[in-house]
Amino acid sequence: MNAPAHTLNRFLAEAKPSATYKVMDRVAARRAAGARIISLSAGEPDFDTPAHVCEAGIAAIRAGHTRYTQVAGLRALREAIAAKFQRENELDVDWRNTLVCSGGKQVIFNALAATLNEGDEVVVPAPYWVSYPEIVQLCGGKAITVTCGAESGFKLTPDALRASITPHTRWLILNSPSNPSGAVYSRAELQALAEVLLVHPQVLVLSDDIYEHLIFDGIEFFTLAQVEPRLRERVLTMNGVSKAYAMTGWRIGFGTGPSWLIEAMEKLQGQQTSGACTISQHAALAALTGPQDSIEQGRAVFQRRRDMVVELLNQAPGLHCEVPQGAFYVFASCEAWLGKTTRAGTKLNSDEDVVNALLDEANVATVHGSAFGLGPYIRIAYALDDASLRQACEAIKRFGQALAD
Repeated sequence: MNAPAHTLNRFLAEAKPSATYKVMDRVAARRAAGARIISLSAGEPDFDTPAHVCEAGIAAIRAGHTRYTQVAGLRALREAIAAKFQRENELDVDWRNTLVCSGGKQVIFNALAATLNEGDEVVVPAPYWVSYPEIVQLCGGKAITVTCGAESGFKLTPDALRASITPHTRWLILNSPSNPSGAVYSRAELQALAEVLLVHPQVLVLSDDIYEHLIFDGIEFFTLAQVEPRLRERVLTMNGVSKAYAMTGWRIGFGTGPSWLIEAMEKLQGQQTSGACTISQHAALAALTGPQDSIEQGRAVFQRRRDMVVELLNQAPGLHCEVPQGAFYVFASCEAWLGKTTRAGTKLNSDEDVVNALLDEANVATVHGSAFGLGPYIRIAYALDDASLRQACEAIKRFGQALAD
């Protein structure tokens, strides 16, 4: 039974549930009914967490590290996070200017909840991660989506940014490498955006770098605060251990930014979840300070999978995808499929229709691009073993071949 509208917070009432999790729920229901589904919907590595990281978690339990930590996180972990930002991103970070959260999503939520007032605007380039505009909505702000199509490499241009900023603009969200497109901003592209931002001192920037280590073809990674030091007092740089170290379920994200913002986020977290899981923090410490060879191994695997999936999908009639530069997603245009009818008689009027038909008729789960703010596309996560990926791509190809006008 649906709750009466007046019993819910109005910002929550107007927010949408995660499209990704809705697809995952459908997959679970189909599997429970006996169907064999290949899911290309989940955004998480299929590798095991590195053994030394798991052992650190086990050791923490055995040592009795099962109690609360400080709200902002273990000092040793915060020092390791500061060292990571110094070593990998050329950011002069003091451990006091870091915050440990229960996943990267909480870093984003804390930042926006701590700063947004009703009427404040947040510029969100589309395609975007599905949760960005919904978190803005939940925090009382207004997401201003800026369409960034294939012609711009799915990236925000300086002209588009300039046109989107108003006196009400409070934040810009940048995600590189991008979920869902895999786009990566170069140093020159970030510098061009920075020149626009320098003219608008009221605009804060949330740099979501969670896919930092999943970048291909020898492309170098840069983050905004590194490229333009004059913006450092306005940038929250967010990262975590989930993607680089295959630790999605450990739920550890972290960020660094100006002291006033980190303090406000800590204050909010102290009344919300308090410190992140103690055991997970000890494991994250081991991830950041221990052997790093698993990162390069995972990156090489994902690049090989990317090449295979792009090649196979571009063989499907009516489907087209650019070559992503990072992350582990392919963002494939299905525009040529709209208006056609599937073998089972389903008329495809939208990319969501395409996704539903692929699941129902081809037993392959994907996510519709319109949920990421740009359709008609489908997002395909290639975080799966090679055999399953090849089988899924062949099923998608047969699906496309069977479509009728």
